[in-house]
Amino acid sequence: MRRVLHIITTLDNGGAERALYNLIVGGLASTDEHFILSLRDEGKYGQLLSEEGIPVFSLGMKQSIPGIRIINRLRIVIRKVQPDIIQGWMYHGNLASIIAKMMFTRRSVVVWNIRQSLYDLTTEKIMTQYIIKIARFISGSVDKILYNSQLSRQQHEDFGFNKKSAEVIPNGFDSKRLLPNKTIAREQRRVLGIPKDALIIGHIARFHPMKDHVTFLNAAVRVAKEATNVWFVFIGYGVTSDNSFLNNKVPESFKERFLFLGDRDDVTDLMQILDLSCLSSWSEAFPNVLGEAMALGKPCVATDVGDCADIIGDTGFIVPSKDEKAMAEALLAFIFKSKEQRDQMGMAARERIEKKYALPKIVNQYKMLYENIGLNT
Repeated sequence: MRRVLHIITTLDNGGAERALYNLIVGGLASTDEHFILSLRDEGKYGQLLSEEGIPVFSLGMKQSIPGIRIINRLRIVIRKVQPDIIQGWMYHGNLASIIAKMMFTRRSVVVWNIRQSLYDLTTEKIMTQYIIKIARFISGSVDKILYNSQLSRQQHEDFGFNKKSAEVIPNGFDSKRLLPNKTIAREQRRVLGIPKDALIIGHIARFHPMKDHVTFLNAAVRVAKEATNVWFVFIGYGVTSDNSFLNNKVPESFKERFLFLGDRDDVTDLMQILDLSCLSSWSEAFPNVLGEAMALGKPCVATDVGDCADIIGDTGFIVPSKDEKAMAEALLAFIFKSKEQRDQMGMAARERIEKKYALPKIVNQYKMLYENIGLNT
């Protein structure tokens, strides 16, 4: 049995963290022994993984550049785990995986997992820009580079990342866990005070410029003027009713129909109430929120970024990024369909996820990767 150490920046509530958790509990731990190392703290998913019996370590790193104390903690973890395979997650985790091999364990093979697109390097934090440039320079020494989207692979290779060791494995979704549930939907609708006959459009994303809440809000206000039976639900860190930047964009007469719920632990239950889920980002790789919504039988509208078009296929709508008019038109096109047509779109969305992105299929791709690359250890 191989020993696989996953090094990730953080285990807080994020897409990469959730993808790692889903893989581990979805069957990845059945054939190899897995260990998780967070450069920062345990976070939400660290606790959940520990509850599943997966060893979790954290370095407590506060700054982008590790000090002697952090390096010593890393050395202790490496000596304890003695990994055959070190898999980095995201840029900082990827760089740490190389440091771990060079300094402490020459025998390990290294896998990188790049989880984001690279449209414009200047949009990243200064330290992240440096790390990406360093990663480009040393990428030829990595045994395998994984991407979760075809676009991300192309962008990074165009930037100079090694091509020979690259492979794309998309995110996977547990359609047995993500099941449509009308009982939960009715209860959530009641708790939120949304009328039974209202259509509900959701937007799930943390408050960040890349997520482009402004474009979506402007589109939603356009729609609210034409369709008085539509409510909008916003979920995500920083997306709250006291966020004046967001709240001020909603006319006073419409505010009852715009719910800003902030960061929630019951996102899956809240998604049950949606008739349509939307993504308005101007940069993504493979957004989990689309796959999760579709697995729940929710059709989606998304901007044409990352692999969104391939995820949605013909089950929803794809619009240009930063185009509020096109977004509003797509929302209205869905609203003015019959209930039967909307339900058919939802069923088609779920079937697409089950066919292309079922979690067991993705887990098997990782198992095969470890088996093949483990032959070198």
